[in-house]
Amino acid sequence: MAFTLYILGCIVERQFYEEGKPFTCLDGSRTIPFDRVNDDYCDCQDGSDEPGTAACPNGSFHCTNAGFRPGFIPSSRINDGICDCCDATDEYNSGAACQNTCRELGRKERESLQKMAEIAKEGFLLKQQLIHEAKTGIEEKQTKLAEVQSSKKDLETKVEALRTVKETMEQPEKEAKERHLKAWEEQKAEIRKEKDKARMVEVFIELDDDADDLILVCRNLEKEISFDFGPSAEFAYLYSQCYELSTSEYIYRLCPFNRVSQKPKYGGSETNLGTWGKWAGPEDDVHSVMKYEHGTGCWQGPNRSTTVKLTCGKETVVTSTSEPSRCEYLMEFTTPAICKEPPVVDSMLHGHEEL
Repeated sequence: MAFTLYILGCIVERQFYEEGKPFTCLDGSRTIPFDRVNDDYCDCQDGSDEPGTAACPNGSFHCTNAGFRPGFIPSSRINDGICDCCDATDEYNSGAACQNTCRELGRKERESLQKMAEIAKEGFLLKQQLIHEAKTGIEEKQTKLAEVQSSKKDLETKVEALRTVKETMEQPEKEAKERHLKAWEEQKAEIRKEKDKARMVEVFIELDDDADDLILVCRNLEKEISFDFGPSAEFAYLYSQCYELSTSEYIYRLCPFNRVSQKPKYGGSETNLGTWGKWAGPEDDVHSVMKYEHGTGCWQGPNRSTTVKLTCGKETVVTSTSEPSRCEYLMEFTTPAICKEPPVVDSMLHGHEEL
């Protein structure tokens, strides 16, 4: 009875290599005797007959890396004198003095994952607090908006009423004067009194511009309430805030949902690197990337733009900035608002601790 045989350079779980049975190339192109597997001669076009040698240029070698993460390397790196697999299995016949470092790498990775999980956990707790504060803030703004709209309506009604009084009072002046001087004086005093009232309202409006101010307040509140601050408004706390990163040459300034700018550190004018455009992350995580567009134009080039990538962190800070393409900037921004509930570390490490 044929049984599955461990083949160097192949994933253990694969059931394609059975001693005593002809081997069919994984692409189905041909079938060869089993003794031609790993004989240092490439028979299959896909290189599947030589997982443990460098015979096939397009082949790949599987590093088991027990205690760490398994992986693949190109077959051309097998027995080349350089240790690519942490378990040293790729240099089985080169004479290279490779040490098995998988356990140490696995330990360091577990420590790193543990730290990342702790940061994610703390960040997620902060996110819940941000969501609670955002909910309260939106409710307060909705209440304020209702009050402002009511005040605006009352003020408009009063202004219109006083305007009507003013216009009707001005008409009888001429007629009253012609009828009788004494009556005119009395009427004039009354008209002056009413005019003073109307003038007081007009002066008040001119000084404080209450009507225009109320309209502006209404618009700002409506905009903020309807803005996309994330599924639970967790990014609302970033609104009207700015964060800076200082490098050796420039000071970069990110004002979320507004603009990104760059200013020379030792004097010079500020350059607009883009104004708020949209959320631009992948479909399943659209709020992970911000896009700022239509910034200051480059000399004989496009307008500047900035992509801001959000990563989980306990603090809200700009961590790095770069210009991977001309006039296209990339900014890294950490915030607890992007943190997701972390998985249990043990489950993240499952399969990496086998000996």
